[in-house]
Amino acid sequence: MKIKYLIFIISVFAVSSCQKFLTEDLQGVYSSATFYKNQGEALMAINSAYNDLLFNSSDNCIWVFGDVASDDAVKGSLAGDQLDIQYIDQFNVVPSNLELLSIWMRYYDGITRANIVLSQVPNISMDATLKARILGEAKYIRAHMYFYLVNIFGSIPLKLNPPLTQADINVPKSSVASIYKQIETDLIDASAVLPAIYTSSDVGRATKGAALGLLAKTYLYEGKYDQVLATITSIDSLQLYKLMPVYSDNFHAATQSNQESLFEIHHMRGQNPGLGNFLNQYFAPRGDSIYSGYAFDAPTQNFVSEFEITTDSIVDPRLDYTVGRPGQKWINGESFISTWSPTTYISKKHIQPFSEVPNATADGYLSYVYLRYADILLFKAEALNELGRTAEALIPLNQVRKRARESYLYDSKLAGFGTIPKNLLPDVVTTNQQDVRTAIYHERRVELGLEFHRFFDLMRYGQQAAEAALTGTNFTYANNRYFPIPLNEQDNNTNLNN
Repeated sequence: MKIKYLIFIISVFAVSSCQKFLTEDLQGVYSSATFYKNQGEALMAINSAYNDLLFNSSDNCIWVFGDVASDDAVKGSLAGDQLDIQYIDQFNVVPSNLELLSIWMRYYDGITRANIVLSQVPNISMDATLKARILGEAKYIRAHMYFYLVNIFGSIPLKLNPPLTQADINVPKSSVASIYKQIETDLIDASAVLPAIYTSSDVGRATKGAALGLLAKTYLYEGKYDQVLATITSIDSLQLYKLMPVYSDNFHAATQSNQESLFEIHHMRGQNPGLGNFLNQYFAPRGDSIYSGYAFDAPTQNFVSEFEITTDSIVDPRLDYTVGRPGQKWINGESFISTWSPTTYISKKHIQPFSEVPNATADGYLSYVYLRYADILLFKAEALNELGRTAEALIPLNQVRKRARESYLYDSKLAGFGTIPKNLLPDVVTTNQQDVRTAIYHERRVELGLEFHRFFDLMRYGQQAAEAALTGTNFTYANNRYFPIPLNEQDNNTNLNN
């Protein structure tokens, strides 16, 4: 049974910053004087910190920044629906944009909850091993939140304490380098104390592999390629992770928490407050009496065209695992209808069939897979190539391609099952560094497509790659590398420009 993410009343609640303090004691079930006293309450506190990772409402709009802001998807839905997402899609972004505020508030709330755990739990008399693990989980969550925030907004306030004073709340901006340094520190600390695996009800918590995986990603974004490789060696030494034989098993409820997953965000149906996966409805088809979805995050033709196709017109099987498209069957077995989406395509990886979740409800229980071993292999390929070890880089790169083409040997639902189609996804053999770099970038796009990573990849690839990919929008690297800090935060945080 997966862990249940609880929401509880904490004595101080601050999602970003505020200008006024209550002069009366907060009234509620718990206060700082009566809570954080025993092991059970320490577990409640860390469980609450996981809540802001969930896609249980529209507030966790990381898909808007990862997919819609990239060349992989557009806003989708109806033309006038959620205009602030449309403005991000076209880079007509002003600080009052509500999507900026949503992600800022959600992720800083997660940081606040983690900071409260890190402040209060050390004082609790409890099992020492469990205490260390809880503190490691809190550091992982804080690092996870800061990783996204620094990549969306750039220089941001680095908050490491609970919001108990004005100085804790109105924090000046720190440099991108300092935020990354704190992320590194938190992940190194977390990886030292987190267990490699969990059993039973604790499955879904951050593990040693999750901390090391995000640490490798952090080093990659910083261009610290030797550290990337050293960290991946530590991951591989755990002997826990390998590619699933069938790519699509990473995106089915029955096969989640598998050997490829380093960290995924679990959801639960039927809870109050809701802990189900809202993306199930947000991305599902719209436009007829059967479906009640909104068709957001609609894949582009540019993305679909990125998938390789043989001279016999056999397409990379990852395309139909990733995208619903005309001429193919939808996830319930019916024919796909092009009018379900304004681009004629639907993102499939975050939607469950009616046999599991009736009528595209927002209360889905599919996990969001944040980090999987295919990503680790592509981190390794990229680091090796950037270090000039291009021949070695081909090995992990081709592992990913091999799994994709061998879907034909393991997935009986594929037409032609049992035989790999001729010339499908051949190994990359060139040892030209630039050609291999291009091949890695391509492989990341199709392997990890619509998993909310593409925009962040484009930004770290640099100006030339980003502007070429985002042609047709108002994007320029100089103006749009980072999004503006929300107006609400600019108004409230008096030290933001210090």
